Amino acid sequence: MARQRYHDGLALRQALPGRFLPFLVGSMAFLAALALAGGIAAHSLSQRWTHGAGAVTTVQVPGPTDPATITAAMGQMPATRIDAVLATIAATPGITDTHRLSDAELRALLAPWIEQTGDPSLPLPAVIELHTAPGQDAAASLLPRLQAQAPGVLMEHDSVWSDRLAALAGSLQACAGLAVLVVMTVAVCVVMAATRAGLLTRRQAIGLIHALGATDSYISARFATRVGLLALWGGVWGSVLALPMLLALSHLAAPFTAMGDAPATTPDWRDVHAWSALLPSALLWMLVIVPPAAGLTGWATTQLTVRAWLRRLP
Repeated sequence: MARQRYHDGLALRQALPGRFLPFLVGSMAFLAALALAGGIAAHSLSQRWTHGAGAVTTVQVPGPTDPATITAAMGQMPATRIDAVLATIAATPGITDTHRLSDAELRALLAPWIEQTGDPSLPLPAVIELHTAPGQDAAASLLPRLQAQAPGVLMEHDSVWSDRLAALAGSLQACAGLAVLVVMTVAVCVVMAATRAGLLTRRQAIGLIHALGATDSYISARFATRVGLLALWGGVWGSVLALPMLLALSHLAAPFTAMGDAPATTPDWRDVHAWSALLPSALLWMLVIVPPAAGLTGWATTQLTVRAWLRRLP
């Protein structure tokens, strides 16, 4: 009996029922998990594009088999324009990989337009894909040197699209942060309302033990422990309910975030390790952090609410 009075000396199980508050906190945790997952996914896609497709520079060399300008003028052994361009690119720092598209790759890429012209023997320029190191922009210094050796060389960089995607990802992350802030504000208001309702329900008992010498910390600790545990339980259920949806969304986004050209496969639903490998580590940590964050928020909010209410007692 003494142990029961220690844990629930204020009859808080009747003042703070264990169904209503966990349901609301769990709903808030579910929404917060989805908002955070959206922000993490936007950041991941932005990084993938910036360090992947956004780091590709395309060089087009018309007349690749014609003699290069500088070598022909200097009377050296005649070199083709494509050879001079490849040699200049190889000597340029900041370029990590170079790939020249074959005629088959070019014709497969331009098949819709070649079919429209009806002439499959059209001369095609040489196309080279350059992969630059993160933070490097070789186009500004490389293009003048290439045009000096092979006039008419064109260079296209996807930085415009990567910058736009980065701006979009930043906006989505800001929206996700704002959504989390709104959810936390609503959760705090819900906890405050539930705490004040519990205080009013046990007003006479609290006033009596407070007059007998019970300290504010004793009373607030009892309320905060009760509400913190309920919020923690609600956060656990919110994370558990969000897990299947996050797994499904991660599977849909796998082709856009997978490294390399390996196709994404659907894991066996009975293989726990396969599903855990599908979910990014950032999302796993987020699901682990949400319940303690919900419990800590409920505990701190209740502490402040109860102490502010007790200061108004006579």
